[in-house]
Amino acid sequence: MDSRVARNESLLRNIYRKGPLEGHAFCVHATPVPLLELGDYTVREGPIERWVPWVVENYERQVRMLEAIGDDSIPVAGLSTGTQLYAAAFGCAVHEYEDTNPCALPLVRTAKEADALVEPTIEGSRQLSRVIELGHLVREALGPEAYLGPCDVQSGFDTASLIWNKEDFILAMIDEPAAVRRLVGKCAHLLRVFLGELRRQYPRLSPCHCPSAWAPPEMGPWLSNDECGSFGNAHFEEFILPELIDLSETFGSLGMHCCADAEHQFPLFGRIPNLYALNRVAGKQGWNTLLEHFDGPEAPVHVLGFMGEEQMLQLIERASEGTRFIFVYDTDDAEAGKRWYERMRNGGNGHGAS
Repeated sequence: MDSRVARNESLLRNIYRKGPLEGHAFCVHATPVPLLELGDYTVREGPIERWVPWVVENYERQVRMLEAIGDDSIPVAGLSTGTQLYAAAFGCAVHEYEDTNPCALPLVRTAKEADALVEPTIEGSRQLSRVIELGHLVREALGPEAYLGPCDVQSGFDTASLIWNKEDFILAMIDEPAAVRRLVGKCAHLLRVFLGELRRQYPRLSPCHCPSAWAPPEMGPWLSNDECGSFGNAHFEEFILPELIDLSETFGSLGMHCCADAEHQFPLFGRIPNLYALNRVAGKQGWNTLLEHFDGPEAPVHVLGFMGEEQMLQLIERASEGTRFIFVYDTDDAEAGKRWYERMRNGGNGHGAS
């Protein structure tokens, strides 16, 4: 097992670091026990120890899947949360659903209310402190060599759009842009401080946020940039791009998940320095628009899941030489995972890997 993990670390690190391309990576991820079983540990009350077995079981599922298949994955003990994490730290109430993760409810409607918000500290935030606490307990349970995975990572802008009632927030981007920048600044600063603390306390924290793949801990953070499909380029440049550039410059690089219909923003994504990885969830235009903007050896690594085998193989076939892919397949069936891995390894690494 240790030798397989070491082999996969070498493969994946080489892909992310853009060393000599030896092939793409195909990772089978064991379907986790959903957070719904216990509820989000940053929302629910009770001792944080209650959530340790949930994290450990999901980690051990990945270990068993890797042992059964021998794919390219690396087990990660994810400290998963819902998207409400940072908004709740600012004081947003949280609504819990029966069949999906919780969400933050808007806290402010006006610029005056937004300006009155005080940026929380990690120590003063029950939500953020519980992430840190759970990480320590999981590391004790699994040992110092186990890789941890991140909690949810929303951009500062995305958090601000949860805190400020959405309709009013969009209007304020036009009518009161300075107030929007101030709130985004608070949210972005909190995120930067928290990510720095996570990296300090957990040197073996994989930054990959979405999908469930491993990334080298020394690489920069990996966040969700999901609101950017709702408006044009000028607003992206004003309200979002500065934060993304700052994060990349602070940590040396940046990975990003985007599930918005945001093709019109892709050229601006290219202005983020050292954007090393991109997870795109297909919108109305499908997957192929990725390669119109991010193709070849200088493009970010495409880390993709939630798609069929034929779509994966077509992307590899269409990509220019030197484009790098890491594909993730979620399943709770080891035999299905083995069939997928063997097909992708045999069919996918014959294309675009030279």
